[in-house]
Amino acid sequence: MSEQFCPECGNKMIYEAPVRRFVCRGCGLYATRDEISDIRQKAKTPLLDDERKKKKERGEYLQWWLSSKK
Repeated sequence: MSEQFCPECGNKMIYEAPVRRFVCRGCGLYATRDEISDIRQKAKTPLLDDERKKKKERGEYLQWWLSSKK
């Protein structure tokens, strides 16, 4: 089994076999492997949305710049 690191604080997580969950040594996060994946995915999503917004704004600015009559 590969080592898991906490998506909240980055510390090593310990697997508890009887309950099939990981526990973080640092912050105490208690989650299954799927829940950890969901937390990581949610953390990445806002960055992607921000990147799309910035790309759209740059495209609009470029279009404005190229269309202006100087």
